[in-house]
Amino acid sequence: MTMQQIDARALRDAFGAFPTGVTVVTARDAAGLPIGFTANSFTSVSLDPPLLLVCLAKTSRNFTTMTGAGHFAINVLSETQKDISNTFARPVEDRFATVEWSGGADGCPILADVAAWFECAMEEVIDAGDHVILMGRIASFQNSSHNGLGYTRGGYFTPMLASKAVSAATDGNIELAAVVEHEGDILLLGDDILSLPSCEGRDGSPTDILSGYLQELTGLSVTIGFLYSVYEGKSDGRHHIVYRAFASQGEPRQGKFLKPEALSKARFKTSSTADIVTRFALESRIGNFGVYFGDETSGTVRPVSTKVARA
Repeated sequence: MTMQQIDARALRDAFGAFPTGVTVVTARDAAGLPIGFTANSFTSVSLDPPLLLVCLAKTSRNFTTMTGAGHFAINVLSETQKDISNTFARPVEDRFATVEWSGGADGCPILADVAAWFECAMEEVIDAGDHVILMGRIASFQNSSHNGLGYTRGGYFTPMLASKAVSAATDGNIELAAVVEHEGDILLLGDDILSLPSCEGRDGSPTDILSGYLQELTGLSVTIGFLYSVYEGKSDGRHHIVYRAFASQGEPRQGKFLKPEALSKARFKTSSTADIVTRFALESRIGNFGVYFGDETSGTVRPVSTKVARA
């Protein structure tokens, strides 16, 4: 796509292909009240001097307060804090009422149980198109033993959780499958009886094997996202590993993209496939994905967070 043809939504989706961490940026307003918002456009800048940056939209409700703040903090959320991310991303009146926090040395709110935090003096505010860049000079920081929460293509992922689940399942007969989505629709194979695209697992990286299969099947560019389900099939004695995946624009060579919410009366190859599609339709609606562990009849969906933050 050339510069003359840039589509803002398509560009945003392309930016979303880059996996990032998730942070909550905090400060105090002129009255001393805590403010905070979720941001993933954060990066380290320099060790000497110790600098970091985060980007802030000019349309943000926090724009005036943040650009005028003398200090701010970056809270790097841990794998168990997805609900905190959601709380600080929504227009909630008192976001801090649902979380445990304390004041840093310079007064910035520091959230409990984060993977790491950095309290900074505002070094510079740099104009950058429809955003500004907040450059911070790190005054104090702390690093915990928690793993960070990840975010890519509009969804959260937990790297350690995914790797442990795959390792646990790779000691037997494996089927790899994917919920391949494009603009909210998912790819299903078959006409009267529908199934997810799947292939045999073998030695090597499951994501590489699945990616190669899906691109050959569809003729589209397919990116593997995060783990979605790991379950043991009682009827076939196999381990099933299902990922979310994301396809480029175009008609697939095989199968068709269908709206998951319109499939309540569809017939599926297996009951587990029906369960996955039903769950995906629900989670897409509420924007809150988890990872299923169990067998084809019973199990649990492991949310990224064990705390429920009320909006």
